[in-house]
Amino acid sequence: MPEQTVYKPGLDGVVAAVTKLSYLDVDAEEIVIRGYELIELAEKTQYLDLVQLLLRGELPSNSERSSLEMALRTEYDLPDGFFQLFKQLPKETHPMDALRTGISALAGYDKQLEARKEEEISQTAVRLLAKIPNVVANSYHILHDEPAVDPKQELPFSTNFLYMITGQMPTPTDADFFDQSLMMYSEHEMPNSTFTARVIASTNSDLYGALTGAAASLKGNLHGGANEAVMHMLLEAKTTDGFRHLLHQKLKNKEKIMGFGHRVYMKKMDPRATLMKKALKCLSDDKQRGDLYEMCEAGEQLMKEEKGLYPNLDYYAAPVYYLLGIPIDLYTPVFFAARTIGLCAHVAEQYGNNKLFRPRVLYNGPRGLHP
Repeated sequence: MPEQTVYKPGLDGVVAAVTKLSYLDVDAEEIVIRGYELIELAEKTQYLDLVQLLLRGELPSNSERSSLEMALRTEYDLPDGFFQLFKQLPKETHPMDALRTGISALAGYDKQLEARKEEEISQTAVRLLAKIPNVVANSYHILHDEPAVDPKQELPFSTNFLYMITGQMPTPTDADFFDQSLMMYSEHEMPNSTFTARVIASTNSDLYGALTGAAASLKGNLHGGANEAVMHMLLEAKTTDGFRHLLHQKLKNKEKIMGFGHRVYMKKMDPRATLMKKALKCLSDDKQRGDLYEMCEAGEQLMKEEKGLYPNLDYYAAPVYYLLGIPIDLYTPVFFAARTIGLCAHVAEQYGNNKLFRPRVLYNGPRGLHP
């Protein structure tokens, strides 16, 4: 390889794409989504507004939001007989594997599978966004020998998603916080799963293939499984003192503690975590589970003092999802469902100005061997 080749493990700091979709401005502590700050969007708008922004480049008018809502509602249902797919899977199948399988299977039902025009990709994205919550919720129910929960066309997107997961009609407060959490997970520049989707799309593969690969990427515990690990720690610890003790033991054993640190937010708290911390406080007060909030706050302080690490989104999203009644095994699939729109937007952008990803390597193996 030429002398000017620079090798950076994990592509750390390497720019892989030019995008108009999002940017993490660590210095300003802002997550920019098409010119808007994500936290402000979450405080003043709804998930579907962000969907429209990512797909079309502009926030919707009231009529545009209503049209998008109706388009999603008509696509909630899965094809006839689709649930048979999940009934044939082993009961121990990981929910992310079931989701990955479901997305891949949906490709066979889409007549616009090979579409690459912007408008056609947007239509496919809406179909995927509408159906993936159904796949997430009911693959889980079926694998646990529970009856499937049919979507309710009269319900808004986020309310319907939470309803299908829990089987219970959520309160307006619960639905609002769930909607806000979806916004937090919707788009985040160039994490591994988004990069994976763009690499696959760069071969001119279809949108379903790109999202299937992204789901496989997100399954890894260094990417999408941190929220589940956080909740398991909180439940294992049981009390604030117990949580402090557990964290001290993990630090002593030099174990990686999920929910803290981030490849981008190295010296500051993830802005999304700050918003979810507020949500946790409200939900814990509402549901009389102040113990969870106290545990999380104690853990945040301990990690800051001991390691100089700050919470990322997963740390506070985990107990929020727990109080919303979401099974722990579904935290990562819910993450993916929320991120679907960001992934679709990145794939569409890749198609619009495509160049095949084909990096080189820095070879350090032997040379000149002979059989």
